[in-house]
Amino acid sequence: MSTTPEATPTAEQLSLLALTAGDLTSGSPAESHVELPPPGLPLQFRLDRRTRERGLAHVAAIKAQLAARAAARQSQAA
Repeated sequence: MSTTPEATPTAEQLSLLALTAGDLTSGSPAESHVELPPPGLPLQFRLDRRTRERGLAHVAAIKAQLAARAAARQSQAA
């Protein structure tokens, strides 16, 4: 089974698939809706909004830990 360019869904088609039949009438997206990345972004770098926010929060926590350790080292050295 081969995949032709015509058989590959577009970002718009994929976002429509994220809606349920009930949501189509109410206009609200389903909870399982995932924000699609801009086309052309390599697959390994595609993240949904929730995953990206979790990652950014984790990086911020690590930076805070590193800053606290640096401050503790400076206070011990003085």
